[in-house]
Amino acid sequence: MTGVLAGKHALVTGASKGLGRAICHALVAAGAHVTGIARPSTELGSLSAELGAAFDPWPYDVTGEEVLARIAAAPAFDLLVNNAGTNRPQPFAEVTDEALDLMLDLNVRSAFRIARAAARKMERGASIIHMTSQMGHVGSPGRTVYCMTKHALEGLSKAMAVELAPAGIRVNCIAPTFVKTPLTESFFADPAFAAFVDRMIPMGELATPDHIAAAVVYLASPAAAMITGHSLLIDGGWTAQ
Repeated sequence: MTGVLAGKHALVTGASKGLGRAICHALVAAGAHVTGIARPSTELGSLSAELGAAFDPWPYDVTGEEVLARIAAAPAFDLLVNNAGTNRPQPFAEVTDEALDLMLDLNVRSAFRIARAAARKMERGASIIHMTSQMGHVGSPGRTVYCMTKHALEGLSKAMAVELAPAGIRVNCIAPTFVKTPLTESFFADPAFAAFVDRMIPMGELATPDHIAAAVVYLASPAAAMITGHSLLIDGGWTAQ
């Protein structure tokens, strides 16, 4: 296999749908062997069929204990893409404890624990990429908890980058604007929300999963060898205003 990531072994969470699925395809195309974590599903099975021998499906819940034991028992990974996450938009005063706990557990706690487990075995030249959001840089109505969790990941990434730099491990974020995926599809069914997003992106279009996947390949590649502690905004100019 040839490519900028030939010989590398990547671990991707939230692998079966949307951004995670596109990221797995892009990493394999770049020459990497990919292990993809997602809850057991037909989507994970079909992704495995599409990618063949270059892909290992791990059917786990990233918030559980089994996946941590599996990472601890596996050979060291060269790349971790912490992509799993969710959103439950609600007005601040109406946020339920269930939604709060769900997003903190999946978006922050599991990302921290997965990264910790992977980093313990990583060697010089390895890379960790946290999938955050433009909402990790700004605020937005109806998204207080989501913004909080993505700001937390941005802070985690910076601290990890400084601490792990002497070991030769790079840590960065990718912060997309809205992308049409299964997670966001229902949001865009609301005409008012769709119009709001359109107004906020100067380039006048949504990002695509392929835009995000290409950024992952870049940050994982030798071309980004001196980039750490950075957040790559892929937002069409949203945060430049």
